[in-house]
Amino acid sequence: MRVKGPTVRKYLKKYIAAPEHRIRLKDFNSDDVLHDSMIVKNGEDIKDTLENLLAKDRTALARAQELLAASRKHSILIVLQGMDTAGKDGTIQHVMSGLNPQGCEVHSFKVPTSEDHAHDFLWRYEKVLPERGMIGIFNRSYYEDVLVVHVHPDRIEDLPESIGPNTKGFWEGRYRDINAFEKHLVRNGTVILKIFLHISRDEQKRRLLARLENEEKYWKFSYSDIAERQYWGEYIAAYEEMLSATSTEYAPWFIVPADHKWMARTVVAELITSAIEGLRLSYPKFSPDQIQHFTAAKETLEKE
Repeated sequence: MRVKGPTVRKYLKKYIAAPEHRIRLKDFNSDDVLHDSMIVKNGEDIKDTLENLLAKDRTALARAQELLAASRKHSILIVLQGMDTAGKDGTIQHVMSGLNPQGCEVHSFKVPTSEDHAHDFLWRYEKVLPERGMIGIFNRSYYEDVLVVHVHPDRIEDLPESIGPNTKGFWEGRYRDINAFEKHLVRNGTVILKIFLHISRDEQKRRLLARLENEEKYWKFSYSDIAERQYWGEYIAAYEEMLSATSTEYAPWFIVPADHKWMARTVVAELITSAIEGLRLSYPKFSPDQIQHFTAAKETLEKE
């Protein structure tokens, strides 16, 4: 059985981090747009136009979600990663607002608990995987365990010395574990969409400054954002190593340009919609006996 990845529209394939290739983020333009109307220049307000475009995408996504829920043959797991301020929360808010909340669950993973650390690093994620017919969103994910702790080794769980990060091949082993985990999920009907929201260092600075220039946005600011910014180069290196090691044919990474928020949100919406449409799902078929029951129920209601 060949384990295949998501089927997406042709133009979206350009965002795939090619499997078994060395990924360099400088080769991907974080400032890219589908067309010039997605850029806000010189204070020009085109928000209404962009919101209308995204509204159409949300409508298509809602239809696709309904078909996914009705068929109950597959689940969708969306993994969102990106630097601080890349727009993960905003993407979830704007793209997923048109979905039926009963068919979609969002999980934002905080600092692991002592119970989490007492298990393998994939344990807490496996517990909340979406069931068939559902869309699950991981706002950050098990990839933090090869990113943040790679940059900050002191934050890794307290592992026995014999299997700890100082052992030979530790990080390569984690990449293999992730690949095997994802292959298992895909083989069992989960479509995995891994999305890296790619912003430039200059754009991150602009967004952090925007939070400090508006009192209503102070609550979004954290001094840790400034502290982590000093590790920009280390994070880029960690991301490039991770993307190179874990972008596979069955679960490729999509590197989505995110300097323009509406661009990123539109691409993400179309990625999810086209991945569901690519499954070629259909509504359930009913037997003559079942249809007879439906007809009887309709007649009963009409007589009330």
